[in-house]
Amino acid sequence: MKYECPCGYIYDPETGDPDGGIAPGTAWEDVPEDWVCPVCGLSKDSFTPIN
Repeated sequence: MKYECPCGYIYDPETGDPDGGIAPGTAWEDVPEDWVCPVCGLSKDSFTPIN
């Protein structure tokens, strides 16, 4: 499952966020709570699951 930020950024566990320190293959549940959207800076709890 992927997760979308209100700004339109989509977190895909397959690609992670290497620039933000999140390795490819990192499940959403394993992303640290203090991680923020690399585009707009919103917190992880602003994201919504998408298919």
